[in-house]
Amino acid sequence: MAIDVAAWYEKYGPMVIRRCRKILGNGDDAMDAVHDVFVNLLRARPRLHGQFPSSLLYTMATNMCLNRLRKKKKESPRDIFAEGEAFFSVDEGFDQVETKLILEAILKDESEMNRSICFMYHVDGMTLKEIGEAVGLSITGVRKRLEAFKSRARLKFREEI
Repeated sequence: MAIDVAAWYEKYGPMVIRRCRKILGNGDDAMDAVHDVFVNLLRARPRLHGQFPSSLLYTMATNMCLNRLRKKKKESPRDIFAEGEAFFSVDEGFDQVETKLILEAILKDESEMNRSICFMYHVDGMTLKEIGEAVGLSITGVRKRLEAFKSRARLKFREEI
């Protein structure tokens, strides 16, 4: 079944735009990411089966934005985790720079899927069910990944302070 990219853009474009704006914060960067998502969709169209388009596009948008944040970090390490403070609260003794460095250390070894799940849960406020549908896992699978991440993050946090 051939994918009608134009129809998907009409139907799911607003969802992709919201997702990109939520992660990137900047409207211009978000629109660039949205366009890149649909260009990648065009390139991958022959390999895709067309089922679950909203989940596919949501995941593509998340990955595209996370890649952009990583690239931005390499270019300018100061603002990479501008939204990341939602992952955990820190004592008032830590300043913003220290918090960003700790978050960077905690997230650097996590898989792409785990980072996506963490952003969806902690930053976007999505439910376990919504996340599971977006990434193709059961609610239990999402919960286990979040719990495992939390344990690893606590250990890494103690190492960094």
